[in-house]
Amino acid sequence: MKLDLTRNETLVAGVILAFCAIAAVVDPGFLSMPTLTDLLRGGIVLGIFAVGAMLVLVSGGIDVSFTAVAAFAMYTTTLLLVNWAPGLPWWAAFLVAMAIGALLGAFNGLFIAGFGLPTLIVTLGTLSIFRGFLLTFVGSKLISNLPPGMRDFSRLMMVRGTNADGSFYSLPWAFAFLVGVVVVTWTILYRTMLGRAIFAMGGSMESARRIGIPVRATQFFVYVYVGTMAGLAGIIHASMARVANPFDLVGLELSVIAAVVLGGARLAGGYGTLTGTLLGVALIVLVRNSLIVLGIPSTWQSVAIGILILIGTGLPAWQAKRAAARAA
Repeated sequence: MKLDLTRNETLVAGVILAFCAIAAVVDPGFLSMPTLTDLLRGGIVLGIFAVGAMLVLVSGGIDVSFTAVAAFAMYTTTLLLVNWAPGLPWWAAFLVAMAIGALLGAFNGLFIAGFGLPTLIVTLGTLSIFRGFLLTFVGSKLISNLPPGMRDFSRLMMVRGTNADGSFYSLPWAFAFLVGVVVVTWTILYRTMLGRAIFAMGGSMESARRIGIPVRATQFFVYVYVGTMAGLAGIIHASMARVANPFDLVGLELSVIAAVVLGGARLAGGYGTLTGTLLGVALIVLVRNSLIVLGIPSTWQSVAIGILILIGTGLPAWQAKRAAARAA
């Protein structure tokens, strides 16, 4: 089997291995269970966001409002529980947050699928609307006294242990939700007619209409689904951080879209893989941690991510252009 160096997945996997090797040389303790569980924990919320963002890109659209949806759903749900239902179990709180996310996603879907407005313009607008409404009418104060159900969830661990040197490591059950989101999204994309419709829309919206695909209904589903995933990511973030901060999450758009693009998803639509997306997430999380290990200031994270985006998108495009020129 020939290794295809033009595929983003191959390039990202190579960069991940290089980062791990460099970090291990600088800090031999980097390749340890505490580091691995920290990386996995750091990729939970980012990974759920990225899977949703990939689905939108595959459909031929773009969504930059998902972090505002997550913050709105997370903070509103926490506030509702604190004031009206403090005894609600964590799974019920998660359902409430996902429902709020779905409603906000439907708001996006109404303007995009219903009125045919450009996806970037709509989601830029709703990013400001959701965030402004949250801070103006819902609340802007940090909630540190979370309901018991959310605190209980933060204590649920899949893996817990201690290394020989006494260092402690753990992996929360929240990681299982990332796995579940990946499995559900994979099933939708590759095992249903809906998934074929999403890919067809990304390839050519007009062609999808001509072959009888219900474009508006499919678009509406995509944004409701992404809103639901954003609500889930938001409530998981608040539970794991043990605080509901309305100023959290917004601003992660660059890192999320970077992960998806690095994984090979095309901004023009029609192509994207979950494997590539998860590799992109792993690279972004690894870059953040590696910069700290290497002693590089955290302010350089944005620079590093921007460089990775340019390399991850530019190199395959350049290789494809060369291949096309040779074929001609």
